[in-house]
Amino acid sequence: MDLIRDTLHTYTRWQVIALLFLGFSAGLPFLLVFSTLNARLADVGVETATIGFFSWLGITYSIKVFWAPVVDRLKLPVLDRLLGKRRSWILFAQAGIATGLYLMAHVDAIAVPETMALCGLLVAFSSATQDVAIDAYRIEIAEERLQAALAATYIFGYRLALLVAGAGALYLAEFWSWQVSYEVMAALVGVGAITVLVVKEPAVNHFSAAQDIAHKIEQEAAKRTHLSPRIARFAGWFYAAVAGPFLDFFRRYKELSIAILLMVAVYRISDIAMGVMANPFYLNFMGFSKTQVADVTKIFGFFMTIAGSLAGGVLVVRYGTRKILLAGAILTASTNLLFVFLAQYPPNLATLAVVVSADNLSGGIANVALIAWLSSMTSASFTATQYALFSSLMTLPGKFLGGFSGMVVAGYGYAEFFLIAGLMGIPAILLAMFLIRQGERLDALAPGHSGDDGPETAHTASG
Repeated sequence: MDLIRDTLHTYTRWQVIALLFLGFSAGLPFLLVFSTLNARLADVGVETATIGFFSWLGITYSIKVFWAPVVDRLKLPVLDRLLGKRRSWILFAQAGIATGLYLMAHVDAIAVPETMALCGLLVAFSSATQDVAIDAYRIEIAEERLQAALAATYIFGYRLALLVAGAGALYLAEFWSWQVSYEVMAALVGVGAITVLVVKEPAVNHFSAAQDIAHKIEQEAAKRTHLSPRIARFAGWFYAAVAGPFLDFFRRYKELSIAILLMVAVYRISDIAMGVMANPFYLNFMGFSKTQVADVTKIFGFFMTIAGSLAGGVLVVRYGTRKILLAGAILTASTNLLFVFLAQYPPNLATLAVVVSADNLSGGIANVALIAWLSSMTSASFTATQYALFSSLMTLPGKFLGGFSGMVVAGYGYAEFFLIAGLMGIPAILLAMFLIRQGERLDALAPGHSGDDGPETAHTASG
């Protein structure tokens, strides 16, 4: 009964519900500039080589850390006064997404592929900017013990949007046209826009630490150079926006910052590296049909991931972030080892469903724990920039090492590859254990993040 009561109390909070709709808003544009756009281009007869160039639109999501300082430091005219910093940036980005999608609906990709690419770039850039602003909003709107629940509903909304922008957009194009499909997608951006207008702005002082840094740099620039006061002020602002987030993090956590960044880098290596070879394993090695793989891994797997995310949100509230972070690392490595077992026996759809269920459940728990932990370490003065740094770092090593996965499979086989992938989770387990032992010190160094519900801090339930 206590678990049910805790679950209901957690997932009926307005912040948690709001992140469901903001997650939908974040997920909607993603496929519309990737696989759905590729399907559209192929369908209308665009050359394969040209379609390949459109994949470069995805680079914007990987380099968003470069303009995250602007989202952290710059006040948008008029909108900032009406909505506040975070909501104004989210709404501004949504306007860019809706505009870009509407323009894409009316562009002839064969006649003017360059124009289609520019419209797609507007959508991708605005979408990445929205991600930065929503991440900052999520971190600032509630205390740490709610971050996993916020992440769980965000992921649920995001994945629902992927279904809409993937299968939904294809259905619309099949029964009507690509123009209608993209017009409907542009209209659905309104879901996020309405949410932004309804929810509250976080009650957070974004400028305290950054203003101190900017003022010191401005004074030094004025004393030691012949710069005009205006240029000296700009130098202070720029230094605080770009260098401030990194200086704040390393000064706060000192030598522990290295362990933290290592943990961020290695936590998902096992999961990401294994995922690269998952579909070839199902289709080529095990011999399952594409329909069977889709049913088990996409449809069934979708619900298992959501179940794991929701469970992770409740577990973090009850037991604390770092304990569930450790549990997630152990579960991820262990479930990867289940694929070693799967590779030893003849294909069996029921066994595949069990293994995929365990993998997606553990992945859901681990992911929300990681997001909650990263959120707890960001400073209110640099929320967007610091979290953008973390989110970039947590996928880069896994994607890099995943590129060698095919060579490992070709040289040793699938069973050996999955064994190696499971063992790659050991560093994350050891680092999680180390961080638990450093718990009191980390709590003392952690910045406070209070939501609108009261004065709880970011280390309320760190575990």
